[in-house]
Order: sequence, then structure tokens, then C-alpha cells
Amino acid sequence: MTTKSYTTDSEFIEGMLNGSDEALRSLYKMYFPMVLQLVMTNSGSEDDAKDVYQESIIILYDKVRNGNFQLNSKLKTFIYSVCRRLWLKRLKIQSKNAGKVTDYQDIIAVDEDLAAHEEKDLMINQMLSSLVKLGEPCKTIIEDYYMHNSSMQEICEKFGYTNADNAKTQKYKCMMRLKKLFFSERC
Repeated sequence: MTTKSYTTDSEFIEGMLNGSDEALRSLYKMYFPMVLQLVMTNSGSEDDAKDVYQESIIILYDKVRNGNFQLNSKLKTFIYSVCRRLWLKRLKIQSKNAGKVTDYQDIIAVDEDLAAHEEKDLMINQMLSSLVKLGEPCKTIIEDYYMHNSSMQEICEKFGYTNADNAKTQKYKCMMRLKKLFFSERC
């Protein structure tokens, strides 16, 4: 029996809709390190991170299976946001139970971490926008090489270049155009 590879957000969601255990296992492996870092840098333990992550996956799974889930961001961003909210809620409850003032340094660290994460997402969206504006064949060459891990030889054959070095030169030119578009949008 072969196992399906889950790498894109839509594959994960489709896998959950179809009740795939492998989709859930892959999801756990892919994003748990991010959640572990969030929790551990904000006064938590690995067990706390596992609990928060488990809870967030259950929330995601229930939303997907109930049919009321609409992905408006990357799945990674959704999971991070849910975990962050769950962890902040736990910190707040712990501080109330301890009868002491919350250590706001922890919350500030979480907010700074989220701000950095949101900045990365914004940059990714701007890069994707620039990629769309880039046009063909550059858009497909860059997608094939960086997103689909195609080799230069495969790109050479797909676009009819005489050799892989010519395809590599074209990819370089496309990257320079993409950088120019990206940085002109950021100004």
C-alpha cells in the first residue's frame, strides 16, 4: 500500500475531508516545530506545545469536516494563529489561578513573533503578486524550479532550450525581473 504525499494546503484539506489519517500525520509533522517554538519561547513546555497543537488540529479538523471552513490565508498561518490564541488563553488562566500579575514579557514575545510571521506572509503575498505580473514563460520557469523542484534539465526540455545552461541563464534573467517587480511594489 502506498501512502499519498501531502504537501499543499489544498491536499491537506482534501485529505481531512476524505478522513485520511496520513494527512493528519503529515500535518502534525510539518507544523509542530513552529508551535513548539512559540510555546517554549513563551514560558511553556514541550507537553504544553503538544496540547495546544492537538487542540488546534482538532479545531481545524472539525471546521473542515463540518464544511464551514474557508481558508483565507496559508494553512500554516491559520494553525499558528489558533495556537497563539490558545496559548495566550492558557497563560491568562494560569496567571489568574496563580493570583499574580501576568508576566507581560511573555505576551509581548508572542506578539512580536506574530508580527514577524505576518510580515513574512505579507512578503510572500507580494512575491506571488509580482510573480503573476511577471508573465510567461518566466512565471512558469520560476514556479517549476522553486515550487515544484524541477531540475534545469526538465525545464530545458519543457521550454525547448538547447541545453540546461541556457535554461539556467533564462531563470536568472527571470529572477532579476521578479526582484525588480517585487521591490518596486514594496516602495
